[in-house]
Amino acid sequence: MLGSFNLDKTYHYLLVAIAFQMPITVFGANLIIVIICLLWLLSGDYKSKFNLIIDNKFILASIVFFSLHVIGLLWTEDIIWGLHIVHKMWYFLLLLPVLYTVVRKEYIGTYVSAFLLAIALTELLSFLVWFEIIDEFKNATISNPTPFMSHISYNPIITFAIYLVSHKVLFNKKLSRAKRYIFSFFVISMIFNMFITGGRAGQVMFFAMMGILIFQYFHGQKFKAILAIFIIIPGIFLAAYQASDTFKYRVDIAIINLQNFELNKDSSVGQRITFAVNSWDVVKKNPIIGIGTGDFPAEYKKVNLKNTPELTVLANATNPHNMYILILMQIGFIGLISLLSIFYYQIKLSFMSKNKFIRDVGLTLPLLFLIIMWSDSYLLGHYTTLMYIFFSSFLYKNFEKS
Repeated sequence: MLGSFNLDKTYHYLLVAIAFQMPITVFGANLIIVIICLLWLLSGDYKSKFNLIIDNKFILASIVFFSLHVIGLLWTEDIIWGLHIVHKMWYFLLLLPVLYTVVRKEYIGTYVSAFLLAIALTELLSFLVWFEIIDEFKNATISNPTPFMSHISYNPIITFAIYLVSHKVLFNKKLSRAKRYIFSFFVISMIFNMFITGGRAGQVMFFAMMGILIFQYFHGQKFKAILAIFIIIPGIFLAAYQASDTFKYRVDIAIINLQNFELNKDSSVGQRITFAVNSWDVVKKNPIIGIGTGDFPAEYKKVNLKNTPELTVLANATNPHNMYILILMQIGFIGLISLLSIFYYQIKLSFMSKNKFIRDVGLTLPLLFLIIMWSDSYLLGHYTTLMYIFFSSFLYKNFEKS
């Protein structure tokens, strides 16, 4: 339909641009996404695209997940907020299938490199603010230097970057000694950078990631892996606790808030526990299909007024800072099963890959998201959702059939 236009090369440049802009700018990444989707719609060959999409159960599971949110509008009372949630979920219907059909195996290394280059730039700016070499800007402050996004998104993304570079250092036999030293320094600097920010969920994700990476390194040697985990992870935790005042404070305050939950329900930790307890009261009354895609704010306001009226800060909550609870509230256990099926197929497909990088990263990505979604709705936020969708588009693709 587009004649002699070199579509593959254009897609390649656009995908590299997305990978680079993904951790930096919402507008830039979304602009490129729109261009890719328009090219995809205008380029024809719809039958082969359709066949490619329906041949992958992971992609189908993502489409079903989105569709359930649309169906959930039928019994929602707040159709405006419901449409807002559907809009946030559109990546699962359109972007993921579109990217899945245009990514190319030979360019995976370039996609990853562009993403890591953006992380390096972000990290550099973070350190420049932290050392007070440049002024605070955007989200970056001296006490919490996360330049382009909040610490809630920053630490999960930088943790995933740490994993990607660590995997290259540990498993890429073709890496020269000089590059191995450079990448190792990059890993250390990213770890240090992560612990001077306040994103606890990302830090928990980091320790989980380290455990996964250790098991992958000691493949088939469970005793060595467990021993290494008991030495390395506590060692990093203690070093970070001693070296970073921010990390020490966040750990201490989390422990205090847990120990004194009844007195600290308005704290970050207390709010998440309260969300879970209050939301469960609503889930029990609507367990199968939920309350509707748009009714969380209104229903939570009612249950908060009934159970915890003193927590006025939660009265106008729009999500429970827990992806599982949000889905249960909105579209019930059917929705939760649909969500979990996405991760099930990701893990299943990762085991089927013969490529170690694809197999290891393909397993690690869903496992890490399954962990951090307990602390926030990470498939609603732009940065973390785009990272998840972008990497998923090529990690679970059967390139032999494309």
